Amino acid sequence: MHDSYTPAARDASDAPSAPISPQAQARLALDNTVSMELEQLGVLEISGTDAAKFLQGQTSAQVTLADGDFAPLTCFCSPKGRMLANAQLMRVEEGRLWLIMPRELREELKNHLAKFAVFYKVEIQPRDDLALLGLIGNNAPLLVESRLDIVPPTLWRQAGNDRIQVLRHPGPRPRLLICLAAASKDAIKETLANQATPVDPGVWELQDIKAGLAWLSASQRDTYLPQMINWEALGGISFKKGCYTGQEVVARAHFRGQVKKRLARAQLEGDALPAIGDAVNDAQGKRQGEVFKAQLDAYGQVEILAVLTTKALAEPLTVNGLRFKRLKLPYALERVDPEELAAQG
Repeated sequence: MHDSYTPAARDASDAPSAPISPQAQARLALDNTVSMELEQLGVLEISGTDAAKFLQGQTSAQVTLADGDFAPLTCFCSPKGRMLANAQLMRVEEGRLWLIMPRELREELKNHLAKFAVFYKVEIQPRDDLALLGLIGNNAPLLVESRLDIVPPTLWRQAGNDRIQVLRHPGPRPRLLICLAAASKDAIKETLANQATPVDPGVWELQDIKAGLAWLSASQRDTYLPQMINWEALGGISFKKGCYTGQEVVARAHFRGQVKKRLARAQLEGDALPAIGDAVNDAQGKRQGEVFKAQLDAYGQVEILAVLTTKALAEPLTVNGLRFKRLKLPYALERVDPEELAAQG
């Protein structure tokens, strides 16, 4: 269970503060800078002489692009091209790469990669000694620069030093992810709390939904082609690199136009959160997709990401009897090559 805070939580008061609702916390992020501990995310480290070479044969990213500046999105697939995990790849030093990814998938991905790692000089380990914090708000970049002495990076890039790394994620408000030693977490949280209101990590997940950014959960593992969650539209697939596990299926689906499902944004009437996997039905009650992720927004409405059949994208739809109102994605459904993103500087 996540701790909840009120805007007055920093005041010196003996009276306990009442928890505030997810709606109220989401509203704080509209006009204020907020901070949160990203308990849903973790770090999986790939290190050793062959770390980059090993990952090149396993991941959808062009690993050489992760150069300490550019930090590309990536994914790992089964031989059938279904995603086992997705992540952001960053290089912290020569022979040491970090995957920022859903915490609940780290152990399964480690076990999957270990089957191939025996042929390389490489170690794979979850970094439980690291913590991840989030900052959202117009003042977030200034706060990182003034409090942490780090010039904030631009989108999908990293900046920092041997103590703290900062990543920029998309969203309607500036959004920064801070990776640091767990032993330093409380001190940094206290430093940031002077100018950023602490909230629950669900606020970060709401911003993911608004950004059309879908992170797999354990129940969704080995279910979707990367393109079904628009991963190529976010620069998460290199179609210019050599082979990796599942590459042939992923490439064939792209070049032959065989992607039959797509990620969509929507709003549901009311404040009843659907569960991951709940059906999205058409007017005849036929299943046309499923809920991928859901959170309450600042106005008490449910915002969701859903994976839908492409033929259903223009049809009237419902989830648990609630009207499915489509919202615009903040990007075009077109291939974005990570090589071009990296070259933009």
